[in-house]
Amino acid sequence: MERKIGIIYCSTDGQTKKICEKLSADFKKEQIKTELFSIENFIGHVSEFHTLIIGASIRYGKHNKKIYDFILKNKEQLKGIKTAFFSVNLVARKVDKNTTATNPYLIKFIQDTNWNPDFLEVFAGKLDYKSYSIIDSIMIKLIMKLTDGPTNSKDPIEFTNWEKVNDFGKKISVSFKSNKPTPILHKI
Repeated sequence: MERKIGIIYCSTDGQTKKICEKLSADFKKEQIKTELFSIENFIGHVSEFHTLIIGASIRYGKHNKKIYDFILKNKEQLKGIKTAFFSVNLVARKVDKNTTATNPYLIKFIQDTNWNPDFLEVFAGKLDYKSYSIIDSIMIKLIMKLTDGPTNSKDPIEFTNWEKVNDFGKKISVSFKSNKPTPILHKI
């Protein structure tokens, strides 16, 4: 079987997809075969991949149910390959909530799924009031007000730390390249 990385994302407003596209482009520059899918379009099998990365965004404090369902449905197969998960949320814009040990959404997701990926990360997302529906805009402004975030920005604010995204990708790339397939031994 060909060694490759699969990347599956569930993106609410496009930032998770953008992060996944960046990771995919970086892997391809390193000549690592990579396939990118939205959770809605993934019809393959987990076992097709040497490494599977899953990225998911938060809306109103929750990851999309499709991500939970995917993890729970494929939990046994995920144990047989290298895995990575990252969460994208606006709470991660805060210094005290931007690590895997301090981000409440990531911690809850790992507890709820009882899944232990090989690589775990959290990234801050993007705030773009103009792109939201009226209801989403009002709700997100209320949440921002409660969490001391910006409530009156006319321009999008990208909180994503792209150096952190690069570092995450490099860790996965190093693991992928160093994990040589086991040679098949023939008995004589």
